[in-house]
Amino acid sequence: MPKKQKIAIVGATGAVGEEILNVLDELDFPVESILPLASAKSAGSEVEFKGKFYKVKELTDTVFKENCVDIAFFSAGGSVSEKYAKFAVQAGALVIDNTSHFRMQEDVPLVVPECNSEDIKKWKKTGIVANPNCSTIQMVQVLKPLDEAFDLKRVDVSTYQAASGAGKEGMQELVQAMQSFFAFKLDEFEAEVFPYTLALNLIPQIDVFMDNDYTKEELKMINETQKILHKNLEISATCVRVPVLRSHSEAITMHFKKEIDPKKAREILKKAPSIVVVDDTKNKKYPMPLMASDTNETYVGRIRADMYDKTILHLWCVADQIRVGAATNAVRIAQKWLQLEYK
Repeated sequence: MPKKQKIAIVGATGAVGEEILNVLDELDFPVESILPLASAKSAGSEVEFKGKFYKVKELTDTVFKENCVDIAFFSAGGSVSEKYAKFAVQAGALVIDNTSHFRMQEDVPLVVPECNSEDIKKWKKTGIVANPNCSTIQMVQVLKPLDEAFDLKRVDVSTYQAASGAGKEGMQELVQAMQSFFAFKLDEFEAEVFPYTLALNLIPQIDVFMDNDYTKEELKMINETQKILHKNLEISATCVRVPVLRSHSEAITMHFKKEIDPKKAREILKKAPSIVVVDDTKNKKYPMPLMASDTNETYVGRIRADMYDKTILHLWCVADQIRVGAATNAVRIAQKWLQLEYK
């Protein structure tokens, strides 16, 4: 039996940090102690775990060494991970980083346990395992089993990403904008988190545009998917922010080397880990954000063959960005790490 772990959570008062605590509880992770960490501004506040309240401490260079940590979850921004992850590693902790800072570093494994759990074994090179981008995680969970069956060669994806992708601040801004709308004052509302008002709107930009006119978010999906699947796939992504509070949706078109049977694809996905198939169009049953919110699964539906090419499959998937796209995947990495370490 794996021993109970001393857990630190960097960014414990943020949306992902709070959700990590919930998922650790729900998945019955073997926890000995909790060390919630945040900036000096949040130090002194409290978080709850299993009915017990823990005081948030300030994140410092020495806090990991002073408190003896086994696993440190980082979810407070790339600059924080860049500065402080090394101190957790030096203190002997495994760092599971939710930010983008380490994802494409060659010697850092980028892991979705349902797809490439064996990569976790490489953690000793740096002491760090990176958690992928939220949209990447739910997509590769779908791609992996279908790739194994039909040999994937290209992916085209359009995302419909909720306000939660920008954290608590993003959700709060959407709510405030809707309140302004119902007060007939939406024209007076000024967006700060998003480049434009999100209420009653769609924004075809997430993160900054790069020289090739793709956004950084879109390039994350492309590069991370190739690294996770260990495959030089052709991928194109268009990422769109939508006025939904929580849970990201994706329309995915997959090109395979083999002809694909939608019925067989449906059965493969039903057996795949962490996936729930909801695909009964006759009765208007398909995944939606409200269905996926506060769950740990990726929901898949609208599975259909292309009308002109038997090697192309289209589908729709939805997952809770804060959970599947961040907290749940991080905890599942920790679970798999424990299994491998105590084999």
